[in-house]
Amino acid sequence: MTNNFMDQNQSMQQSTNMPLSMNHGAHEVLDVHEVLSASIGALNTFIFFRQHVQDQELLNILDRQYAFMLDEYNITAECFKTGQDPSHPTRSYKMQMGNDSKYGLTPGEPKKPMQSPTEINDGIISGFLLSCHKMGATGKTTAALEATNPVVRRVLQDSIPNCIEMAYELSLYQNQKGYYQIPQLSQADMQAMLNMYGQADKAPGMPS
Repeated sequence: MTNNFMDQNQSMQQSTNMPLSMNHGAHEVLDVHEVLSASIGALNTFIFFRQHVQDQELLNILDRQYAFMLDEYNITAECFKTGQDPSHPTRSYKMQMGNDSKYGLTPGEPKKPMQSPTEINDGIISGFLLSCHKMGATGKTTAALEATNPVVRRVLQDSIPNCIEMAYELSLYQNQKGYYQIPQLSQADMQAMLNMYGQADKAPGMPS
């Protein structure tokens, strides 16, 4: 019994004194591996589609987002490898367009898969780019929830809003160009949904 306790205590001391580069749990290592692999895939996607972009506005978005994503990939890989603070903190992505959305549906041709690579257009390209950010946000959230290294967790956590912001920018672009339409409920249904929830009072015995 004593020997077993001493072995456990020695193991705990060894884990406490391990190099920072080894300060990762198994889930964290596997999840961050997926994050970094997905980031490479996203960056490659941006490079591949850049030559096919027709609209200058979409090209500007692609270039800004690519530069930001590349920097974020590098600091994530850096802190994952070293277990220490990266060369600079996670930055915040700032989109360069308004927040106005167009609501309502306009009938058009049904969407369907391409039959040929020649059908590629800005609507399809922006959809691919948007999907990259959706996957990034999901993967980074999953990895941050399992991360044990505090630096890696913080870098992942701080980068999730950037995925959301870049995805939002692309969704606004799609909406303004008519590639993505936003339906709304009827006024009566909308009002009913908005009024469905009320403010809660503190339950007796629970702290303020």
